Amino acid sequence: MNQTSRDGFTSSFGVLVATLGSAVGLGNIWKFPSLTGANGGAGFLLVYLLATLLVGLPVMIVETMLGRAARANAVSAFDRVAPRGQWWWKSIGWMGFAAALLILAFYSEVAGWVYAYVFKAMAGQIATTDPQVAGAVFAELVANPLSSLLWQWVVLAVTGGIIMFGVARGIEAVTRRLMPLLFILLLVLCARSLTLPGASAGLSFLFSPDLAKITPAVVLTALGLAFFKLSIGMGCMLTYGSYFRDNQNIPLTATRVMFADLSVSLLAGMAIFPAVFAFGFEPAAGPSLVFMTIPAVFTAMPGGTLFMTLFFILTAIASVGAMLSLLEVPVAILSERFGLGRKRASLGTIAAVAALGVPAALSSSLTSDLKVLAMNPFDLFDFLSSNVLLPLGGIVVCLFVGWVYGLPEMARQLSNDGALRNTRLVSVLFLLVRFVAPLSIAAVLLHGLKLF
Repeated sequence: MNQTSRDGFTSSFGVLVATLGSAVGLGNIWKFPSLTGANGGAGFLLVYLLATLLVGLPVMIVETMLGRAARANAVSAFDRVAPRGQWWWKSIGWMGFAAALLILAFYSEVAGWVYAYVFKAMAGQIATTDPQVAGAVFAELVANPLSSLLWQWVVLAVTGGIIMFGVARGIEAVTRRLMPLLFILLLVLCARSLTLPGASAGLSFLFSPDLAKITPAVVLTALGLAFFKLSIGMGCMLTYGSYFRDNQNIPLTATRVMFADLSVSLLAGMAIFPAVFAFGFEPAAGPSLVFMTIPAVFTAMPGGTLFMTLFFILTAIASVGAMLSLLEVPVAILSERFGLGRKRASLGTIAAVAALGVPAALSSSLTSDLKVLAMNPFDLFDFLSSNVLLPLGGIVVCLFVGWVYGLPEMARQLSNDGALRNTRLVSVLFLLVRFVAPLSIAAVLLHGLKLF
């Protein structure tokens, strides 16, 4: 495919919001608060920040760099950047392809729950101060095969419709509007949460670290979250990087995305934990925090129905940008490498995700007894993607850049052929990618496989 015919982002702001949309997702609103709550609050946050700086950000930068250097999808990129004859590096792209499909299969179901809760919140169906009652509503939703599939298909229809419009008119145009709206809604929710009596206990939990709670397990969990949160190891940054402009400052853009992503996570924590503490709920509620505890928390405050609805609208918005980046990985591979064209590639990807997502969507109902490695399909897809494919993909990217691609070519790419004065920065990044990141990700891999 002629590189000049490829779609791409049209401005620096477009690059920033699209890449931020990829990084910001349900992980910020759902996974980050629940893991922070379950792992002791501020101490976990501190380790997460260090893990992001030392591992997540460097890998994000080099993945984006490889994508821009190749101007191709996640598989074909290695036909262009790898030494001739070393075809095996394309396994990075194929692992990203597989990981994207598996993540979409269960992630679209979680997003479907969020979409359903927007309407449940507006209708007052989850207006209860009892988390047990809220839990019963959630259990009824996930146990209903028809509603589970319907909401998953609604999510796929929405994101699939956007992805068909391409990079500039689809991904960039939508994230330009959704990301500012996401920040506005978060600020509104924070302002309301912080004015509640007893909110200071939630802020203390989030920002006053208890170093005694930082255990090896907490460190490895924070490393894994930092890796997952920045959409690395799954081909997203490779693919988005291929749409970057030639003069884009990749290290600066990635750093801005990292801090903006962290800001969203912190704002989500500030919207959730002060309210949780103000009404005496349990911060270590885990994944149920969003669907069981949050409805009870918001119902207990004045104007709760409005703010609860805003919260789930915000969460739905967060899911869109992440799903677009995940969908773009297989769509780009199918359209460019196999010549399907964007519309057919998009429809084929949506159909594949819908089919793969059926057992995941029905994991609390019809397929609950279907076990592989003692896991239902939903948990299995999560395990294979998050604990196996993503860490493996990240390790192989680091090995390729650190030991094959090399410092001179990395310096040329990240300096935009010498236009940027960042030699020391690139040297530090190279050392992190060559030694620190792969060893850290290997520890995450072994921990995820329960071997370490």
